[in-house]
Amino acid sequence: MSEERFAFAARDERDPIIIAIYETQAEHRELGTHSHPRGQLSGLRRGLLTIGTETDTWVVPAEHAVWLPPHQPHHGYTHGAVEAWSCYIAETACATLPDRPCIIKVSGLLREAVIRASGWQGWEMDEAQWRLAMVLLDELRASPIDPFTLPMPRDPRLLRIARALLDDPGDRRGMDAWASWAGVSERTLSRRFVAETGYSYTTWRQRARLMRALEMLAEGAPVTTVAIDLGYDSVSAFIAVFKRTLGVTPSAYFG
Repeated sequence: MSEERFAFAARDERDPIIIAIYETQAEHRELGTHSHPRGQLSGLRRGLLTIGTETDTWVVPAEHAVWLPPHQPHHGYTHGAVEAWSCYIAETACATLPDRPCIIKVSGLLREAVIRASGWQGWEMDEAQWRLAMVLLDELRASPIDPFTLPMPRDPRLLRIARALLDDPGDRRGMDAWASWAGVSERTLSRRFVAETGYSYTTWRQRARLMRALEMLAEGAPVTTVAIDLGYDSVSAFIAVFKRTLGVTPSAYFG
């Protein structure tokens, strides 16, 4: 049934206004770059999801979801076992929804409405289903946007550095070494990183490390291994940065 719903969601149809899917996956899954004619809201009950576009990367933990407007190219992959849900919304119903990709904090009502809709049979909606779809859209409009994202720089030299750091967030090279490697002055690197991403180079790298930490922890890596692999001076230093940024310790986050 999920395959049939995925196929229908890929078509440019006005009706039904929403198509919902709920599924479990036992292992890592990767999807190459693609897009949908419908808006897409994807979240998790359990596990971790990474979604990327040409300009941004998001790590989506449980109780959050990523919103992608219609026709937005994106790629993604899950980390380990997940319980995932998605809702594909007809383009005609997306005019009052965010016009850019973003992460939202999911209310229990929104999540359960999507899961309920995933069990609907056929494509014709009755009156009760239509009312639930309207509640779902209202909840989505009211959902707060979560700022934990990783904007990518546009300058090709900075983008080269950013991609290298995403490939190996534990690389200990300093900004001067990266600037030399990319053929840009340290001053230009510092100035343009802020201008193009909204973050200093140091803050951006810290966020990249934390996103990778979330992925590794979701896949079962011990906290000590994560701290060492990501280049932290000590486990306590990693835990302190994690708690300062995300509000809880790594063990509590996935507890």
